[in-house]
Amino acid sequence: MTRQLPLVGIVCDRRLLNGHPFHMAGEKYIAAIRDGSSALPFLIPSLEPPLDPQSVLARVDGLLLTGSPSNVDPSYYGGAEPRAGNLADVHRDATAMPLIRAALAAAKPCLFICRGHQELNVALGGSLFQHLREVPGRFDHSDEAKEGIEAKYAPAHEVLIQPGGLLETLLEDRRFAVNSLHGQAIDRLAPGLRIEAVAEDGTIEAVSVEGASNFALSVQWHPEWRWSENRQSRALFAAFGRAISRR
Repeated sequence: MTRQLPLVGIVCDRRLLNGHPFHMAGEKYIAAIRDGSSALPFLIPSLEPPLDPQSVLARVDGLLLTGSPSNVDPSYYGGAEPRAGNLADVHRDATAMPLIRAALAAAKPCLFICRGHQELNVALGGSLFQHLREVPGRFDHSDEAKEGIEAKYAPAHEVLIQPGGLLETLLEDRRFAVNSLHGQAIDRLAPGLRIEAVAEDGTIEAVSVEGASNFALSVQWHPEWRWSENRQSRALFAAFGRAISRR
């Protein structure tokens, strides 16, 4: 008998293409879930009104919140109005925020990446730096000055794993290089989140949900990029896969 694979819901971006709305997720995330976590990817559209979180969670075994060129609307955390040129996705915001809270309450395994990392913090009451490189003491974590996809996803800086957390149990290395493609980052850490890794300039690069009864891990970098070529990425997706399989 063929083993039934667990199902992972992936929240989609909503974009207008030639005037028509499309719901999309990057193939690199989808492939990493299928091959790195041994699960079936299931795309969750960001509709208006949003899908009912409980209806979605009744059908999936885990949840992935991906990266995106768009930013979380600052109205969710009391931030200043975004500057001209900011790419927003209010439909994804409206879908992701309640779904994150419901998934954690239901103890569904969750993995958050880049925008998803920031969404988790905001959904639980934290705030974001809208322009990280303008914060004194921080360096530029964005990819704006890099040309070509290889340069954008190349290792950019190191992260330092904090002792006593989930990442310490999952990864062999306590210090390693990651890519960096984000202009925003966690400012005020949400209640109930634990810092798992920081960059050398103090930027929060990974968090977990304190007291979570299941896998709930969030990273600012992009482990899905060529995940099979990187041992830290392989370990992260494998751990997520084990968690959803247990469900």
